[in-house]
Amino acid sequence: MNETILLIEDDEALAQLVQLLLERAGYTVKAANNGQAGLELARQNPPDLVLLDILMPDMDGWHVYEAMRSITDAPVLFLTALGDEHNITYGLGLGADDYIVKPFGYKELVTRVKAALARARRARGEQTIFHTGALWVNLDTHEVKIGDNTVSLTPTEFQLLSALIQDAGRTVNHDTLLRRVWGAEYSNRRDYLKLYIWYLRQKIEEDPRDPQRILSERGQGYRLVVESAETQE
Repeated sequence: MNETILLIEDDEALAQLVQLLLERAGYTVKAANNGQAGLELARQNPPDLVLLDILMPDMDGWHVYEAMRSITDAPVLFLTALGDEHNITYGLGLGADDYIVKPFGYKELVTRVKAALARARRARGEQTIFHTGALWVNLDTHEVKIGDNTVSLTPTEFQLLSALIQDAGRTVNHDTLLRRVWGAEYSNRRDYLKLYIWYLRQKIEEDPRDPQRILSERGQGYRLVVESAETQE
């Protein structure tokens, strides 16, 4: 993806967890534990998206947001324990792209981050395209083609294909794929993964009995084969 997320969060344990989750999802994460440090990181390396806590000691998230707008127009998602209607409407009224209330689930966080980044790309007239051999995937519109033929995938099938694309050419272990597609609570349900890999192969392989695009690595996971792949934004 090569997209950078700036995380401004003073809870060190939570910041480490969020950074780990987002890096597993394929993003580069820069973290700051206070507002001033976050603004300085944004000046040095403008991010593609900002995750911003509100309750911080030196400078609250409201003021950080206002200062951030003079640095970058990247989407900002508030990440906070302030879940009452007044604060949510205030944050969105400032112009924030989303408001995520703690505690939150892994899938919720990654899904909202992906959605905000996709909206920003569309606003700039950009789209993210993955292409390898005959396989062509628009990661924003969820359009999939094999050659000139459009392939219809279910939402779960597309999520699984996207999870493989994140590490195209490399083996992705079973647990990582289960977390990316179904969430941490399904980390032991390899039967789910095996079934949906079978579904996906039925749709994107010329011969599903002899797969050439999605390969099984015994005891490890699955690998999306790269012929001449590129992801374009």
